[in-house]
Amino acid sequence: MIGIAALALAGCQNQGDTGGDAGGAARDQIRAVGSSTVYPFTTAVAEQFPRKFPSFKAPIVESTGTGAGLKQFCEGVGAQFPDVANASRRIKKSELEDCTKNGVTEIVEIQVGIDGIALGESKAGAEMALTEEDIYKALAANPYGKPNTAKTWKDVNPALPAIAIKVFGPPPTSGTRDAFAELILDKGCNANAEMKALKDSDKDKHKELCTKVREDGAYVESGENDNLIVQKLVANPDALGIFGYSFLEENLDKVRGVKLQGVEPTYETIASYEYPGARPLYIYVKSAHLKAIPGLKEFVGEYASAWNPDGYLKRRGLISAPDDVRAKNLEIATKLTPMDPASVN
Repeated sequence: MIGIAALALAGCQNQGDTGGDAGGAARDQIRAVGSSTVYPFTTAVAEQFPRKFPSFKAPIVESTGTGAGLKQFCEGVGAQFPDVANASRRIKKSELEDCTKNGVTEIVEIQVGIDGIALGESKAGAEMALTEEDIYKALAANPYGKPNTAKTWKDVNPALPAIAIKVFGPPPTSGTRDAFAELILDKGCNANAEMKALKDSDKDKHKELCTKVREDGAYVESGENDNLIVQKLVANPDALGIFGYSFLEENLDKVRGVKLQGVEPTYETIASYEYPGARPLYIYVKSAHLKAIPGLKEFVGEYASAWNPDGYLKRRGLISAPDDVRAKNLEIATKLTPMDPASVN
């Protein structure tokens, strides 16, 4: 048995020869890791998969956060490494470089749909409506280069209530946190002309001032479990929470979405990208595992069949990508075409 597993591993390590059926002897289940936002969707596909393909086992899906998932994914090729990484943002250049360094040189990138970075509040609390600049001023460690002294939302904007700033959100390893920084904090920061100019003159300084979050208790890191943030909002009616739209939709009896730039997070506003926090969701598949891990090709195909507007993933809260984006990614999922590393900034 050890010899067979070693043979499977050796086969996987050669990108051109993925080991045929030997990979199945080493591991006969697909393994996916990564984003807590994408987790419910990949789990739904994993549940359907053995029903449609009885000869294959149900995949193992772990919620580790985008950053931690891509780190595991990029650690190498072989049965001990994941086959799929779920991501609520695009892979970073530094992560792709780690992949390459560790022999993961061919990766299939598939956009599975769209999600929104939703700000939620308890239905028992005051109804808030915020701008990107309000959120930046409330949560940045050093807004516009000065230490953050704001205690209440009224300190940030006189039109807002005098309620203490308390926001439950994801940790730095989360793709939701990365997307929140890029889609909301950065835009709020760039509302200031000096900060916008700084982006061209000193990119690193700009990133620090625009996306570093305060650590004095106003922002509370709440792990990778978005359901936990929903529970905390119920227990703290004056607080806000940051999570993927699907978790908001699942809990509309307890929480409501906060309007951002005057736009409420809904299926329609996110699908049209009218809502400022709209973002694409991805899965990454290791090309070297496609022959070695039983059912991996079929699993990708099942995912592609489920992301249409009438597919079962919509019932789990996934927002379908526009027709042209779905068509492009269906072709990638069918042909399993590796991504072009040069396309990653």
